Amino acid sequence: MNHLTIAAGDADAAAEEVRPDAPRKPNQTLWRRIWRNWAVRIGAAVLGAMLCVAIATPWLGTVDPMLFDTGSRDLLPGATGEIVSETGDTVAHRFWMGSDALGRDIYSRVLYGTRISLAVGGACALLALSFGLVAGLGAGYFRWLEMPVMRVMDGIMAVPGVLVAIALVSLWSGSLTTVIIAVAIPEIPRVTRLVRSLMLSLREEPYVEAAISLGTGSLRIIIRHLLPNTVAPLIVQGTYICASAMLTEAALSFLGVGLPAEMPTWGNIMAEGRSQFQQYPHNVLFAGCFLALTVLAVNMLGDGLRDTLDPKMVKQP
Repeated sequence: MNHLTIAAGDADAAAEEVRPDAPRKPNQTLWRRIWRNWAVRIGAAVLGAMLCVAIATPWLGTVDPMLFDTGSRDLLPGATGEIVSETGDTVAHRFWMGSDALGRDIYSRVLYGTRISLAVGGACALLALSFGLVAGLGAGYFRWLEMPVMRVMDGIMAVPGVLVAIALVSLWSGSLTTVIIAVAIPEIPRVTRLVRSLMLSLREEPYVEAAISLGTGSLRIIIRHLLPNTVAPLIVQGTYICASAMLTEAALSFLGVGLPAEMPTWGNIMAEGRSQFQQYPHNVLFAGCFLALTVLAVNMLGDGLRDTLDPKMVKQP
């Protein structure tokens, strides 16, 4: 009898050991799946490092990127020269990335350029997603609004985005706000078309038809039932817009039609150093490497999120 009791107890203990864990919440499962993607990990790590650099730029041994000394022109990386301080005194300074043709510290200009490029990319993505979401929801849900909205978007897409940005910057002053608006406008039609395509399929779903039959208002249906289904595609699209905006801003600055030449942007740094590229390649390479690395990180993050959030891309076990 005692042996039977012990055996029963062992069986219960074994059952406790093999009992599966409590089911995880859907959000926990989603975040675990996202974090397991190596593209997301690498892209987020590099992008996070760039954000930290942008925030900590004043404390990373930099000087005012506008300061210069004609006696320290075209110094090689690591060379020591002189620079005029904010008080007007000439002090010794180590040029970690060399100096440009005006004697400005490339290291400081590249790090301060990180702030501008990330600000342009993030602001353009937010602006394009906001306007594109509203236009796409309206065009996709309200049939009478689809034709005029989509024809306007087709007209914007008919002109290359760079030309639209150049035209807008030429009409207005070349300020940071102007560049952000000019770069974001060509991206709005892409977001609008994406959201509209989602709405065309979602508005035919049974739960939407049931909500309409119950007399639910259109605004409530859009916010409660349709809008949540656009979050994942918009996050992925936002990463691509951010990367494209940084490249477009650098191209505009490189062409001389973007931000003012004295502002320390990656495009301006490369534009100023291209004439001396053969003799002093560091004038272009450091800014170009930072731009390429940041855009690559954002694109990797977007690809990883797409592979994780898109049901068609998720690998079946």
